[in-house]
Amino acid sequence: METPIQTQLNDAQAVEKLIAGRAQIEKELAKVIVGQKEVIEQILIALFAGGHCLITGAPGLAKTLLVKSIAQIFHLKFQRIQFTPDLMPADITGTEILQDTGEGRKMVFVRGPVFANMILADEINRTPPKTQAALLEAMQEHQVTAAGVRHVLQEPFFVLATQNPIEMEGTYPLPEAQLDRFMFNVVMDYLPEDDEVAVVRRTTSQSSAAIEPLFTGADVLHFHELVRQMPIAEDLIRYAVRLTAASRPRQKDAASFVNEWVSWGAGTRAAQFLVLGAKARALLQGRTHVSAADIRTLAAPVLRHRILVNYRAEAEGTNVETVIQRLLETVGEPK
Repeated sequence: METPIQTQLNDAQAVEKLIAGRAQIEKELAKVIVGQKEVIEQILIALFAGGHCLITGAPGLAKTLLVKSIAQIFHLKFQRIQFTPDLMPADITGTEILQDTGEGRKMVFVRGPVFANMILADEINRTPPKTQAALLEAMQEHQVTAAGVRHVLQEPFFVLATQNPIEMEGTYPLPEAQLDRFMFNVVMDYLPEDDEVAVVRRTTSQSSAAIEPLFTGADVLHFHELVRQMPIAEDLIRYAVRLTAASRPRQKDAASFVNEWVSWGAGTRAAQFLVLGAKARALLQGRTHVSAADIRTLAAPVLRHRILVNYRAEAEGTNVETVIQRLLETVGEPK
């Protein structure tokens, strides 16, 4: 059994490994991904905080390649599930089949692709809600129940789901209950011209270099512990809670623009993810303290899928990004 001093030394070494590893991670990802630094940072923060991530963007922006590359860097068992209109829940979780075991025939559970460390739920909004919901138990409880039997998923376990913009044909909006399970909604936009030229040049010439693994699943689990051990001031926790609560309409102190534009605001889970994300961001940047800037920076990815704007906002050309910006301007930072 480790002594407290040994534990502190191991934690310090893990922090140094994480800080030094960030530059190596960016170097490895640069072999296959051009630009998208903000997107990469947000995915890494979710990974180190132990949260799931939703990546929204048009087809052809290398969402799938990015997730697969991150799984390779962390040496995690990777499974890709292509969501289609005819995909069934059992195609994700697994199913029981009748099998001859040598002692007679009996029902045997055959594991589905969800039994991996990192799941890429590709184009998750291409499948109906019944199948989307098959991921709910896995995402929240890290387990799958089939025929009344509980099957525990291997740790660490992450779901990184990609989705096409809702306005595109043949898409099904994710239910609010499932959206709330995602720590971040990361928006992946088109690249600047120079970066896009670099992508085209690279992908139309010789093949790119292979990704080298830098960490293990055990490292990731240790990083989760370090993030939760990271100290944070009470005032910053209150700031995260006030920022979240300010998004809710029809409350006693709700701002007029919230009552006018918002149908539904963010719940307590948003404040939890703001604090966890801020801790992970500070750790990634080599800081021993969390700042209000960490919370402000992560407000958009944490809140954009938890705030539902109404028809009046849409009619006035106001989107959720505008609401989040107004919230940041309205809710004062701790002094």
